[in-house]
Amino acid sequence: MDWLLDADSTPHKLALMVFAVVAFAAVMGLILFAVDRPMRVPNWLVVSAFVGPALLLVAVGLVYPALRTLWLSFHSPDGSAWVGLANYQTVFTTTGLQVVLRNTVLWVVLIPLIATGFGLVYAYLVDRTRFEALAKALIFLPMAISGVAAGLIWRFVYEYRPDQQGVEQIGLLNQLLVWLGIEPYQFLLGQPWNTLFLIVVMVWINAGFAMTVLSASIKAISDDIVEAARLDGVTGFQMFRSVTVPSIRPALVVVLTTVAISTLKAFDVVYVMTGGQFGTGVVASEFYSQSFRQFNQGIGAALAVLLFALVVPIIVYNVRQMRLAEEVR
Repeated sequence: MDWLLDADSTPHKLALMVFAVVAFAAVMGLILFAVDRPMRVPNWLVVSAFVGPALLLVAVGLVYPALRTLWLSFHSPDGSAWVGLANYQTVFTTTGLQVVLRNTVLWVVLIPLIATGFGLVYAYLVDRTRFEALAKALIFLPMAISGVAAGLIWRFVYEYRPDQQGVEQIGLLNQLLVWLGIEPYQFLLGQPWNTLFLIVVMVWINAGFAMTVLSASIKAISDDIVEAARLDGVTGFQMFRSVTVPSIRPALVVVLTTVAISTLKAFDVVYVMTGGQFGTGVVASEFYSQSFRQFNQGIGAALAVLLFALVVPIIVYNVRQMRLAEEVR
């Protein structure tokens, strides 16, 4: 029976698995038994049995970490001493962290606008064309891969090799520059343009989502509205500006806010392509760097709280716009 005491043995692990399955079956049996006999079991007990585990998981996995992060943001790097707002002051006054905030603002402003604008124009142009399915599939493909894979792909696109005899360029863009007689460029090292090159990657990833949602919204526009506009002599760009865009305004708001939130949380692309170095860091990547590389829990927590504070207004705006759209209907 020594195997029962050996936590690393296979029989011990199998015994634990069997015990877990039996315990789960027993709990579910008790819940179903209580549901089938509502007269014998108080309603509050039935509700607690169903809602209680979910509330417990939310409290343990969401509420406690959030409160813990907020608490750490007011403490020293090791969490031992109260420092008040010193961590937040450091975030807004340190040069390196100011660059991170500047990059984050650029990301949140440019990526949603460019990705949504490109997706809208593309969806409008290819709508009901002969090769619509193929054209949309090509733009949507980046959405099917992870951010890590996208970062690796574009890292090879931007790859740089010194312009020396016998050294071949393996980066697509630099090879094109060489063919044009231009010296290769270090796309990921030159500040501040390297941040814009990372923004291109995020636009490439999110444009497919914007195109898909907006294309469905364009197709949902009533034919009566389109025909009435045509009878009034509205054609071309006027149709796009005066009919299409106002009709899909709720979808535009959803796409803009969704892309903005995903942009704020973007970490994988920056981490894979530059590691947040060379002035390309954003709040999400810097939070990881401060917390798990420099072991400065105070600054890392302050950045996490700041990230949450940036997301909340976007969510509130999205919810309000959706309610206004429902009231109009």
